[in-house]
Amino acid sequence: MVDAHRRAVLAERAARAGGAVAREAFRSDLRVDSKRDKNDLVTETDRDAQRQVIATLVPEFPSDVIVGEEDAVPPVGTGDGVDVTLAESVPDSGDAWVIDPIDGTANFVRGLRIWTCSVAAVVDGEPVGAATYLPAVEDIYTAGPESVTRNGTVLSVSDRTDPETFAVSVLGRWDAATSDQLGALAATTAEQFGDLRRFGSMQSALAFVASGGLDAAFSPYQPNSWDALAGVLLIREAGGTVTDLAGERWTLESDSLVASNGEAHETVLRVVDDAADR
Repeated sequence: MVDAHRRAVLAERAARAGGAVAREAFRSDLRVDSKRDKNDLVTETDRDAQRQVIATLVPEFPSDVIVGEEDAVPPVGTGDGVDVTLAESVPDSGDAWVIDPIDGTANFVRGLRIWTCSVAAVVDGEPVGAATYLPAVEDIYTAGPESVTRNGTVLSVSDRTDPETFAVSVLGRWDAATSDQLGALAATTAEQFGDLRRFGSMQSALAFVASGGLDAAFSPYQPNSWDALAGVLLIREAGGTVTDLAGERWTLESDSLVASNGEAHETVLRVVDDAADR
């Protein structure tokens, strides 16, 4: 457990370091490229922030596997002779770090403040420490063994029990091919819950569930590890529930993600499932 505490502390330090790189470039003249489609954006700042996160992690845990959202960019400042192990997916066993240098790049590019630098420490496929840093608003959410805080203040999920008062968020990227399902989710959510939000940053939304600002958040699709792991730990340590659509405990292999304060989780599952049937 001592090692888990150490990893949680380092996750925060690394998220702050990467976030500082991104904040320096925020609302500046950015070099913007696209990946899978014209709205799946990446900037050189994403890559620079990832390099800085890696440079912060490697000196303390040089043999750990590193999984980052961006292509295998060479780290900086790790010193001569350090052989960094980069991987495309999280290993089932052993120690790893999972990095999303800028979660919410589209917001970042547009000058909107809702984006994060998120880092999760993973042991045998399970997150044991995490930090989600929102540099543009100076909020940092951190989780370790039996603790979760925002800017040092202990957090817990909301205590609302009436779904009609819930503020919920739809997670993930949506395009023309999935617009029908997004519309069904929006319609069903508006019918069953108090309010629907969409932030354009999965890690931000999951952190908001952990803090009680949101009561639930969900994606009917499998999220990438770097989009979800830090937030999942935040919510669990804050007393919330994270499952797949079948109600089974969420893991990296889950085909969907449903997070809530745990007070009406079955209702949230039913609403998302109902939308899929529309």
